[in-house]
Amino acid sequence: MSVETQKETLGFQTEVKQLLHLMIHSLYSNKEIFLRELISNASDAVDKLRFEALSKPDLLEGGAELKIRVSFDKDAKTVTLEDNGIGMSREDAITHLGTIAKSGTADFMKHLTGDQKKDSHLIGQFGVGFYSAFIVADKVDVYSRRAGTAASEGVHWSSKGEGDFEVATIDKAERGTRIVLHLKSGEDEFADGWRLRNIIKKYSDHIALPIELPKEVAAAEGEEKPAVEWETVNRASALWTRPRTEIKDEEYQEFYKHIAHDFENPLSWSHNKVEGKLEYSSLLYVPARAPFDLYQREAPKGLKLYVQRVFVMDQAESFLPLYLRFIKGVVDSNDLSLNVSREILQKDPIIDSMKSALTKRVLDMLEKLAKNEPEQYKGFWKNFGQVMKEGPAEDFANKEKIAGLLRFASTHGDDGEQVVGLADYLARAKEGQDKIYYLTGETYAQVKNSPHLEVFRKKGIEVLLLTDRIDEWLMSYLNDFDGKSFVDVARGDLDLGNLDSEEDKKAAEEVAKSKEGLVERLKTALGESVAEVRVSHRLTDSPAILAIGEQDLGLQMRQILEASGQKVPDSKPIFEFNPAHPLIEKLDNEQSDERFGDLSHILFDQAALAAGDSLKDPAAYVRRLNKLLVELSA
Repeated sequence: MSVETQKETLGFQTEVKQLLHLMIHSLYSNKEIFLRELISNASDAVDKLRFEALSKPDLLEGGAELKIRVSFDKDAKTVTLEDNGIGMSREDAITHLGTIAKSGTADFMKHLTGDQKKDSHLIGQFGVGFYSAFIVADKVDVYSRRAGTAASEGVHWSSKGEGDFEVATIDKAERGTRIVLHLKSGEDEFADGWRLRNIIKKYSDHIALPIELPKEVAAAEGEEKPAVEWETVNRASALWTRPRTEIKDEEYQEFYKHIAHDFENPLSWSHNKVEGKLEYSSLLYVPARAPFDLYQREAPKGLKLYVQRVFVMDQAESFLPLYLRFIKGVVDSNDLSLNVSREILQKDPIIDSMKSALTKRVLDMLEKLAKNEPEQYKGFWKNFGQVMKEGPAEDFANKEKIAGLLRFASTHGDDGEQVVGLADYLARAKEGQDKIYYLTGETYAQVKNSPHLEVFRKKGIEVLLLTDRIDEWLMSYLNDFDGKSFVDVARGDLDLGNLDSEEDKKAAEEVAKSKEGLVERLKTALGESVAEVRVSHRLTDSPAILAIGEQDLGLQMRQILEASGQKVPDSKPIFEFNPAHPLIEKLDNEQSDERFGDLSHILFDQAALAAGDSLKDPAAYVRRLNKLLVELSA
């Protein structure tokens, strides 16, 4: 045994303690995944060494045959996993094994409920990794040395998975990492060759690296113990290089779990090999759940990049646009050089061609999911819909395709679920309808009950109800779909085109003409509060509404800009009134200018509240309303 020096005891990061406790108590029904996770980590370590050795061949130290070995000792009740990959220094061991350095940790911890079944799904979203060892072990020893460092710079990390861990410097002859799991009482089943072999075949057959188990052979004469021979138990070939016809769904699913560090199956995947002007293979996955850092646009993202089967880069973000950052997968190119870097990727015209093709492939995969598995697509939209809404602004070339994948709530639903596609909307549009109508707002209840929808309800015209914070920004980039333009029902002077009969239009013109005097009185009373006053064609039940000028910012966008501290350009609403409403008739007959002014301002403030806006002078509104109530009760 190596002599240990510089031994110290350190405490786990708080999040690690919580995660350890959660995994030990939540994943008891799926204990065997510990081996999958540790093999995935070992595979990543070997990939990293292979890449670094391209520019520093000395790192291989003569041991160029890269592999993973799994062994067991029934008497000692241990399982050992060893790789000859990149290895860890003392600092690496403290950093990687003592803390969770993944973005989204705080959010992850915030979502924990104490319900073991629910929380085990959260672990899947977060990634289990090294700590899964403690599901079956009550003590874990890690012996490691980073490639390129001296044998005297090895590290021994040890913990019982409680509050702290020990770390010491040791001599270690070979580079790489050896993990020894001291099995808990009752977990002896894992110290068995047949059991380990089955787990490896089930979860890690796709690993493009030999995974070896010991094969006992008869002892030679004079020897006490039989000699150990090692045999490879997995295919050890890159999954994406094999023909699709040879790969089972289970293999695709396990490969996804390996690259995504997730333990839920993906929703869908697409495996493709391109030959011709460009040559590359791709295997792309749509996850079933969103990661916690989905809305952190600067968080690590992207595909695993291989060049001629050699791992080059994790999270190569140049192959897909930002709105598809949730896609996981692998791309393996024959046309890139092995010394490619992120900076080179950003300037390479080959990448632009690949990015365009891979983006279309993802969008095709999502179209297929929406068409063939509408319930699954509904789940996809709940998880990734807001990110997909970034697409029309970022990807002009695919704007129509992305628009077809968007889902919205509408007046034809009653629960606010975003399930209406634009193709569905147009399929049930009224005869003669050449526009797609929508309304934005802060909440579903607010937009569903908005006075702006009254004429649409009367005529049975469907309106899309948009309540996500990104929606107004989205609609500024989404001008039309399938030749039909979008119309915000709260903006400008509403024109229903062919949906209004000539009689309706003529009657509206006559009413507007008859109310010109009231329009002028209201303009005088409301003064600087409004840009314009006019008779409304939108209202059937409410006395008044506020419309937005054609070129003005909507309320939703104004609130977002104000919340971020940006200066918002001044704009005034358009006051529209319903001439048939009893309150407007009373107002028209009001002789007192003072009373007329008070009533006008009350109607204006009520319209602002109905639109979801805040009042500029709430005290004045309350004063006028109280004055009116006193008069009515007198």
